[in-house]
Amino acid sequence: MLAEALRSKRQDSFEDLNASELFCPKCKQSMPVNEKPLLILSDGELLDYQCQKCGTSLGTRKR
Repeated sequence: MLAEALRSKRQDSFEDLNASELFCPKCKQSMPVNEKPLLILSDGELLDYQCQKCGTSLGTRKR
C-alpha cells in the first residue's frame, strides 16, 4: 500500500512539469520550445510543443 501511494504521488508531481527544451530531429539538437494551444477539451486543453527555431512540432501535453 505504501509503495502504491508513493508511486501515485510521484506521478502527480510529474504532471506539473513544463518542458523548456526538447530534442528537435530537424535541428538535430536540443532546442527551446514554445507551447501553442492545439485543442480545447472539456477537461483541459491540449498543448503542442514547437521548436523555437524551425517550428517543428515536438510533442503534445494535456493541461
